[in-house]
Amino acid sequence: MASSASRGPRCRERSRRGRSTRGSGAGGRSRSRSGAREGEPRALRELLPLGDLDALAHSEEGVEAAKSPKGPIRNQKPKGSPSDPNGPLPAETEGHGEPSRTSENGAVLPPKAPRKRGRKSKTEMLLLKLSQDLECPTPEPICVQKMLGSSEAEGVDTAPSGRPKRRAAKVALLYLQELAEELTSVYQPPAPTEGAQEPQPELECIQRKRRSRRRKEDEADSDDPARDADFVPSKEVLLQAEEEEGSEEPLSEASEPELEVLRGHSGKTSSAGRSKPQCRGLAPNGFHNSIMAPVEKCSSLTCSLRDQKYSQWEFPDWIPLVHKWTCLSESEAAPYLPAEEKSPFFSIQREGIEDDGVLYRVNRFSSLQPHEERLDMSFFVGGPVWAMEWCPSPEGSVASQYVAVYCHRSMEETHSVAGLHGGPALLQLWGLGMLQPEQGSADNAGLAYAIAADHGCIWDMKFCPSGAWELPTTARKHPQMSRLGLLAVAFSDGKVVLYSLPHPGALQRSKRAQVKDGSFHKHIICKVQGIATLQVGSIQAGNASECGQCFSLSWMPSKPHHYLAAGFYDGTVAVWNLLTKSLLQCVHQPDGSLKLYPFQCFLAHDHAVRSIEWCKADSNFLVTAGSDRKIKFWDLRRLYEPINSIKRFLSTEVAWLLPYNGVTVAQDNCYASYGLCGIHYIDAGYLGFKAYFVAPRKGTVWSISGSDWLNTVAAGDMTGELVAAVLPDLAINPLNVKRSSDRRFPVYKADLLPCSPDGSEGSEHVLPLTRRYSEMVTKSYILFRDTDLRSFKNFSSREPMRRMHMQEVKAELSLDRLQLESVHKVRFSPNLGSHGWLVSGGQAGIVRAHCLVGLASGVSRQLLPECRARFSSLYGDEPGSPSPTACSPPPPAE
Repeated sequence: MASSASRGPRCRERSRRGRSTRGSGAGGRSRSRSGAREGEPRALRELLPLGDLDALAHSEEGVEAAKSPKGPIRNQKPKGSPSDPNGPLPAETEGHGEPSRTSENGAVLPPKAPRKRGRKSKTEMLLLKLSQDLECPTPEPICVQKMLGSSEAEGVDTAPSGRPKRRAAKVALLYLQELAEELTSVYQPPAPTEGAQEPQPELECIQRKRRSRRRKEDEADSDDPARDADFVPSKEVLLQAEEEEGSEEPLSEASEPELEVLRGHSGKTSSAGRSKPQCRGLAPNGFHNSIMAPVEKCSSLTCSLRDQKYSQWEFPDWIPLVHKWTCLSESEAAPYLPAEEKSPFFSIQREGIEDDGVLYRVNRFSSLQPHEERLDMSFFVGGPVWAMEWCPSPEGSVASQYVAVYCHRSMEETHSVAGLHGGPALLQLWGLGMLQPEQGSADNAGLAYAIAADHGCIWDMKFCPSGAWELPTTARKHPQMSRLGLLAVAFSDGKVVLYSLPHPGALQRSKRAQVKDGSFHKHIICKVQGIATLQVGSIQAGNASECGQCFSLSWMPSKPHHYLAAGFYDGTVAVWNLLTKSLLQCVHQPDGSLKLYPFQCFLAHDHAVRSIEWCKADSNFLVTAGSDRKIKFWDLRRLYEPINSIKRFLSTEVAWLLPYNGVTVAQDNCYASYGLCGIHYIDAGYLGFKAYFVAPRKGTVWSISGSDWLNTVAAGDMTGELVAAVLPDLAINPLNVKRSSDRRFPVYKADLLPCSPDGSEGSEHVLPLTRRYSEMVTKSYILFRDTDLRSFKNFSSREPMRRMHMQEVKAELSLDRLQLESVHKVRFSPNLGSHGWLVSGGQAGIVRAHCLVGLASGVSRQLLPECRARFSSLYGDEPGSPSPTACSPPPPAE
């Protein structure tokens, strides 16, 4: 009791001191050491905060004094704590207090007058340091020491909860600010000349505003150095930037290249330049330069990679022979012809041209005259289009362009995907003439010839990417014909057949000798023996394929193009070596053809493989999309598991553009969430980017195609709209792309409208809710609304864009009737000479070709003359016409 009573007054005294300390603010000290520094000047103690007084004392006392505590440190016991029995009793150490301090002679310091605590300015800090003869070796450590000293001095500042505040973030921000000022100090003002005026104070004010705004941008900036690469600034921002650039002119003599080098030295674009100069403003076609910059980049990259990956001549033994092509008579060709002899009624309304209201109805295998101004073409193939592909030609060749098309025989024909089935099919090859990016074709599109087959319907077809085309005037000895290309066709009986296609002129010349009477069909329709037949299995297995129908094909895009991959109904992917000499993989048939078996098979999906695509940059990688709603990326060197597997929705087709590490996917709307149906870009998994929403669609997107030259994808859906979208630079994170709606535009929109039976328009009629083509064609017609693709100026306010945005939000699907306006297949031309052309076809059997003139970039316009000059030096001055130089044999196989 006595001991506790003796401690009572002392405890009460400490309690009173603690209350007085808390009342005087966070900077108060214990009275027990208030007189420790009575001998020091009072003015210095009033100017310096306590942390700086400690720093001065430590610098004078040396190493031993530096070991003494400078302030309350978290989780550190003060001197004289119970663990130190020889020390004095502890002073108040709760939240707002601090241990008492004494001077060198042991005197107690006087109490500190209460005042507002805050960071001293850098000028006052430096003057105080210099007044005490404290010098630092270099200016950079001075900045760091000032910041550290201020943070230590402010470390005693506490939060309302009593916990000391930590100022590490402010110290780091101050360091970045000073670093930015040192970098900007490179721009020295020019030396004053005679008659030059003094710098105006407005310039200094503008500079301070710019630095404060940049500091705010640095605080909110992300770690991605290209976060706002595609940001489209508003007019106010552009005007303000121009004013600031004009104000900076008298402050610097550095040239623009030097400034760009200095700006590129910084990691973030916001601190040295918020946007790239080449991405400012509008391109000549009306698009923003940030949209067109990736287009020019992809054009040059595609040209350089094709020089490395493509070949001039491949498969020299697979030359078309005359005796393997047998022309059919009228009666023999009848079972293979489409049933419809006339197309549905349709009309074309072009933007900017007065609508004449004419309804067209084209005969089977006929076409309309190309439009003189818009260059578009239309022709009728006879049935719903489900497979289509361009025939490749070398860069620089001035030759006719051809498109292979397959259509069902009947408008109401349906096929089961389960099981195998055969039947008659007609593969058509259409000639579109010598297409030019800005001139079009002077001739109508026409059916060059057709191939009659008995393997069932065609689900996919692919041409050999390069090395299969030769000049039409190439001298060949009979029975050989000049080769147009090698075509692989996937049939519903589970087989893949390779055809060696001749030039139409060579085939016509060879068949004139066979004509003995007038019984041949007016169009050339031939039964053809294929070069090779590819099927899954082995020599010991039967002819019937156990994998089901073949739905997708992909030819290896890099030379020597010896591999072909196919996807089947049961989820199997098979890869063939087309030039194998193995007796287990190659069987010679009595008719001279080959039967090939795959050297590699693996189960890619749990259901049908709906699309397969090879990586154009590296042939070791493959992507597959299946009916199990999965998209899988494969490395053919390690097939025991996919590189990445994504399950999101039911994919219909994928497109893998050359420069990017991912695929653009078209999807069915049956599994898509509301607002997410459409076109997506999905990364393969190496970069870890999230999916990028390219364009929303209301209905099922049946087909998608990409152009490596234009960095653009096009897709057609069941609502009858063909939309194209210019992709951003997908080598960086696409989530930072601003206003992606400005990147897409409609090519045309097909609407099914009611009309009277005689073909005249009638607003009082309604569309019949029927799936029978015979009823639908007599009471409706198709209206094609074409967009003017020559320029994209003021595109957001034009009627096609407003209609497209309205369709994306309020489109209605009529699933109770025949979707006669739907688009099933879309294909971009892979050839440089016609790189802006796009063909599309759908349920109505009308195939249309459009030229995206406005997207033709400056790089492609430079590449085309160079490639043509190179081609002419190899094959002659006039590649499309006979010449002595052009009649030389093709180059040897590489």
